[in-house]
Amino acid sequence: MSFEEIRYEVADHVLTITLNRPDRLNAFTPTMGRELIEAFDQADADDDVRAIIVTGHGRGFCAGADLGGGGGTFDWRDRQREDEIPRDGGGVVALRIFELTKPIIAAINGPAVGVGITMTLPMDVRLAAEGAKIGFVFARRGIVPEACSSWFLPRIVGISQAMEWVATGRVFSAEEALAGRLVRSVHPAPEVLDTARALAAEIAGDASPVSVALARRMMWTMLGAEHPMEAHMADSRAMFARGQSSDAVEGVTSFLEKREPQFTDKVSDGLPELFPRREEPVFS
Repeated sequence: MSFEEIRYEVADHVLTITLNRPDRLNAFTPTMGRELIEAFDQADADDDVRAIIVTGHGRGFCAGADLGGGGGTFDWRDRQREDEIPRDGGGVVALRIFELTKPIIAAINGPAVGVGITMTLPMDVRLAAEGAKIGFVFARRGIVPEACSSWFLPRIVGISQAMEWVATGRVFSAEEALAGRLVRSVHPAPEVLDTARALAAEIAGDASPVSVALARRMMWTMLGAEHPMEAHMADSRAMFARGQSSDAVEGVTSFLEKREPQFTDKVSDGLPELFPRREEPVFS
């Protein structure tokens, strides 16, 4: 598949998606949003992909929405059809990431501002480079946090920290992001992608892809659960299904034989239904 604003590279079961508008610090555009969704669709359909990394080309990760349109950048009336509210493009990308069956890591190699940071919130792990500047700058642009970040950010860092960053709209350091638990770790800039690759390689090499896919769905879905019984029901369904699998046999056998496991179950063959009574919300 050919892309204009991202790069798509698979090696050793790890897909690296590189935001590729370095002359604009990889600023987000509708084209980039569409291409990210296409890339995630392709990754989900490819059993050779067991983990995903998203990073930026050049000295930036993503400088937020491309503001080349000037003061009318966020005026969406030309997108409106009849009385329908146009969907936020960052939110469409965030929801697609939320639905991924593959674990995904953000290697924040430089500035990540606006949608450049909110798009990483549904990713499973965020690593940042020393010197990377991060900001939820929406209030300073006269708009509001988007990309479903009002759901994700307080769950990741807590409501008090989330509101401080959002209400001030200030740009802060990778070290402050680490202290606020927004990122997992901070590394010298030349090392951040290699660190992400090492983590992705551990996932891709040592874990059952189907088990990881199910665990990802369980963890993210349970963030909105009302009672631990919902987790117990999902756990029980997942354990019943996986306990009969060839991967479960291989996982135990390889452990007893003191060798590396060779998991053969495929995500593309389908996943068991863990939440049979859950209804997917619709945009309205």
